[in-house]
Parts: sequence; C-alpha cells; structure tokens
Amino acid sequence: MSNKAARARQGILVILSAPSGCGKTSIVERLLKRHPEWVRSISATTRPPRVDEKDKQDYFFLSKREFEGMIQEGKMLEHAAIYGKLYGTPKDFVVQQIARGKVVILTIDVQGTRQVMNSWGSEGPLLSIFILPPSIKALRERLTGRNTETPGEVEKRIGIAQDEIKAATLYDQTVINQKLDQAVLEVENIISNFEKERGK
Repeated sequence: MSNKAARARQGILVILSAPSGCGKTSIVERLLKRHPEWVRSISATTRPPRVDEKDKQDYFFLSKREFEGMIQEGKMLEHAAIYGKLYGTPKDFVVQQIARGKVVILTIDVQGTRQVMNSWGSEGPLLSIFILPPSIKALRERLTGRNTETPGEVEKRIGIAQDEIKAATLYDQTVINQKLDQAVLEVENIISNFEKERGK
C-alpha cells in the first residue's frame, strides 16, 4: 500500500469546544446522525455509573487507582478533576479508532484542548473547532431560557465563557452558532474538507 493510500485510510481526531450554552452537544448529536460512521470519543470517569449508563458505551468507569495509573503511564490525552471525581480521555480508544479510519469527535473544554495538543504528538491528523455564540447577550438569553441555573450561576457561566472565547484563536476553525442547522452544516463541511485535503 502506498504512503498516500495509508494516509487516506487514517482517520482524524476532531476537537469540538464551546462555552456552556453554545450548543456543542446538539451539534455533535446531529453530526453523528448524519454520519453514523463517525465516532464520539468515550470519556473515562471515577464517578459511579447512573442507572441507564453502560461501561465502555457511555463512559469507561474506572476506580481512582486505575485512573491515576493511566495518567502516570501517559494513557490519558487529557484529564481534570470535577466535583471530586476524575474525568479524562483514554488515548488507546482514540488511537485505535483513528487507525481504523474513523473520524473521532472529542468534546472538551479549552483546558482539555491544550492538554491534547501537548500530548497528541504524531498519532494522527488533528482538527480543532471552536463554537462561538452570536453574542454574549444571545448566550445569556440561551442560558436563562434553559431554566437550569440560578441568575448567579448564569452570570458565572457567562464569565467563564468570556474567558474561553478569548482562547478561540488556539483552534484551527471557529463557527458561530446563530442557527443550529447552519452551524451543523458548517462544522460538517470543515471536517469533510479536511478529509478531502488529506486524501489528495
């Protein structure tokens, strides 16, 4: 097999980041419905599974000792402690999927993206996309409309979002989520064009 054929068969790691309320979960769900051959990266966590969650499908459920061992062995692309529990992205799963030619979508925050960019190396092609809100006003309206946070929590999320937006220049591409359908098409086109460029 030629080097060109090997390169064309290799998959892509796509990082998708966005401030809370910018619709990244909805975008990923629609992308996976449109492209069932694409794969969502499965995270690992030390929290116990919920009633409807399955190991190796929703999360890799690990003990704290197992998780920390993977960190020490360099087997986590990124990781963070959230509310006393550990969350991270196992490297082996992502590498295996990319070796099979899959587009692997990883939804993480800016901090996680920096870790992945430092730890990824030459494992395969990496494409990073940041989803922006149309405006801070629109983001505040979306967060308020969810009715899942208090006004104080909304403002806290707005503050975090403003800091994250400043880091958008770290990413290869940015997409403004003004209308969900349009944002999905834009992200889809960015990924598809990246694939085509690599196949040349």
